[in-house]
Amino acid sequence: MKPTWDIDASMLHNYDRFQTDFFKRFVLRRAPQPLQLNAKVAKDYLFPTFYSDVTCAMAIFLCPYENAAKLMLHPRIKPVRMPLDRAIVAFSCYEYRNVLGVAPYNEIAMTIPVMVDPLVNVPVLPMLLPVFKEFGYYVFSMPVTSLENQIRGRKIWGLPKVVQDIDVREENGDCRTVAKDEEGAVYFDLRVPTAGKPTKFDVKSNLYTRLDDQLLQSETNFAATFNVNAFPQLLWQKGVKAKRPFLTLGDSPAAQPLRNLAIEEQPFQTRFVKGMSSCFDLPNPNFRSPIKFS
Repeated sequence: MKPTWDIDASMLHNYDRFQTDFFKRFVLRRAPQPLQLNAKVAKDYLFPTFYSDVTCAMAIFLCPYENAAKLMLHPRIKPVRMPLDRAIVAFSCYEYRNVLGVAPYNEIAMTIPVMVDPLVNVPVLPMLLPVFKEFGYYVFSMPVTSLENQIRGRKIWGLPKVVQDIDVREENGDCRTVAKDEEGAVYFDLRVPTAGKPTKFDVKSNLYTRLDDQLLQSETNFAATFNVNAFPQLLWQKGVKAKRPFLTLGDSPAAQPLRNLAIEEQPFQTRFVKGMSSCFDLPNPNFRSPIKFS
């Protein structure tokens, strides 16, 4: 999808696209004040932001722990430690067909599972058990095809959104996501198999971001039956060569932060679904960050 640079002053009236039981769990509300998008346009969005009929392709990789730790916002934010001194890097590629009040767009969320100021950085278990209140995901990069959504993401959550060309398409049994930098060069090319073991997910988790001098915690939810390919043996094997390309990085400066992670070739897990439902809420006003940036 080509970038959309225009900001329409009107709101998209598409509430009828969000009438399933998933969306009925949430109570819609407005932010304390409209969001000023530019000198002329301000919008009074409803939250959580709803997304329906979403195509989602995810790939979960392993990388050296020290490399992931270098991307953290603060030394007291720790990547979840995996066996053989590694961490997880997850790429979630979205084709948002229906967004509450907003035009469709594409997005890539590049995240690392983290523990915020943990007493002990327990290996692996935070990924498996929903009992670690410090657990969540740090978004270190988030390309998006819409200027409006870049502004929303940066101003409300401090998300590191950049406007780029992102193409999400099915091709030869894969969902292929290709992102181009501002110069038009391909720097990110991810292939996720569309086939796999059907597995139901109904997940609530937190994203951690920095806005000015504050660490924010924001809740995200999604529900769908994904086609999953899992390779748990990779937890105990390092540097396994992939039999086919999954992630290809270009040579442009946009690819360098990803190259610095030294991501392993073979993903630990892939997931694909069409028709996912999800939502993303305003920052949690009751979250009291143990970390200060000022």
